[in-house]
Amino acid sequence: MTLLSTFLASTLLLLQSAGGAPAVKIAPEAVLENAQPAIQGQVRVRQSVVIRISPPAPAESDRALAEVPRRKMNARYQEERVDGCVRIESIAGSKPLANNRLLLFMRDRGILTISLDRVCSAQSFYSGFYVERNGDGMLCPGRDKLRSRNGMECEVGGLGRLVAIRD
Repeated sequence: MTLLSTFLASTLLLLQSAGGAPAVKIAPEAVLENAQPAIQGQVRVRQSVVIRISPPAPAESDRALAEVPRRKMNARYQEERVDGCVRIESIAGSKPLANNRLLLFMRDRGILTISLDRVCSAQSFYSGFYVERNGDGMLCPGRDKLRSRNGMECEVGGLGRLVAIRD
């Protein structure tokens, strides 16, 4: 039924039951002829979780430096390619490197690198980044995008692991 015909029918029924107006009969067929089909819409509810990865606090980096032995260390680092993905929950912090690369500090004290798109500057991620959590909880190259606080969005190009090489 249309809104107007519904309103008129209900008003007439109220007046009839109150005894204030003569009885008027409305044929159901007449009302249905004027009725228009109801417009149906579809609503989709999407839920997304965005996780913020921030640089380590200065106190944390000072504590980490205090644990470093005070002797000269003859270690160089080599980057090894990491195939696959990394759990987002295992990332403790991040820091930009030169060009389009980020360091990821892991909770197990490992260090990973992320290479970003060529057009992305790692300096845009100086205050960390946001990443939308997927169903598997992983950060994967070629699939996930990092978003800086200033709105720059960059796709994860590749992952690497820094490994110390002793001389």
